[in-house]
Amino acid sequence: MKELTKKEKEKLLDIAESAIATALAGHEPAPPRLDELPARLGEDGASFVTLTRNGRLRGCIGSVQAHRPLAEDVHHNALAAAFRDPRFPPLAPAEWPLTEVEVSVLSPPEPLPYEDLNDLLGKIGPGMGLVLEHPLGRATYLPQVWEQLPEPELFLTSLAQKAGLAPTVYADPATRLLYYTVDKFTRHDLE
Repeated sequence: MKELTKKEKEKLLDIAESAIATALAGHEPAPPRLDELPARLGEDGASFVTLTRNGRLRGCIGSVQAHRPLAEDVHHNALAAAFRDPRFPPLAPAEWPLTEVEVSVLSPPEPLPYEDLNDLLGKIGPGMGLVLEHPLGRATYLPQVWEQLPEPELFLTSLAQKAGLAPTVYADPATRLLYYTVDKFTRHDLE
């Protein structure tokens, strides 16, 4: 995945922030006009938008697989992170000035084959996002989660719990793991 330019990152942050601010003002946010953006932002891409307030998570929603233009994906995920993350009440206008927006653009996920838990533990680490897929549940953790869960075993246990599965799921042949990287940024990163 070729890293985005500073201008492309600024545009994606503008799109995310504008969508949330417009909705908070009581208006319907219009999707971005792709013809007014750098061409790369009109290509299909997968993103997550993470909102934090005072360093604490306030919402995070995204797409693991690219299925629409990146600019539109960021627009939709920003609105979902602000107003439809089931872990939080909808963002209130009073919270907005204290909320930081982070955009993560994901590389295409690739299969992560492994023999057993020890083999898997040796293959994962900081910088990797993981997708856990099983017939009974699915979950992902962005690479940023390594900051809170730096131990590979704890990371995997927590990911299984997020998917509603037992930590032993990694021994199940029906389990599939995918990995990806992200290009993540906030306004502060671009200053």
